[in-house]
Amino acid sequence: MSARRSLVWLGLTPEPEQELPTAVAALRAPADGRPPSALVAAERHRVERLVLRGTQRGWLRYLGEVTDLVVRVATGSTPADPRAALLAGEVVLDHHRMLIGLPGAGYTRTAAQRRDLERALARLKSRAPSAPPKPRSTV
Repeated sequence: MSARRSLVWLGLTPEPEQELPTAVAALRAPADGRPPSALVAAERHRVERLVLRGTQRGWLRYLGEVTDLVVRVATGSTPADPRAALLAGEVVLDHHRMLIGLPGAGYTRTAAQRRDLERALARLKSRAPSAPPKPRSTV
């Protein structure tokens, strides 16, 4: 095995880097509105540091924290914006599903998180108000 760290995990998808900082900041903030910009910046910095200097193990640990936040919102034990939980949960679940195509044990290690996220997302979706039907075009 090479002494160099494996970077294959970085090629999965950019969505976690783009979507999670704001969503996770909203989950960590009080449920009374938008998260403070300082909290969003701190979360963005944490993700950036993990991506630029971290390892797959550290990245998966972070996504495990996000999974725990989503599950707590879905079960009602943490008051937070369910839309942020839904977004974060979908991003992490998609990421974890893509791990099947990478070498190593990442996919196996995230099996419990995938199960928990699927359950949490089902709860969150069942509580979400239905969107009004889109108007039909008459043209």
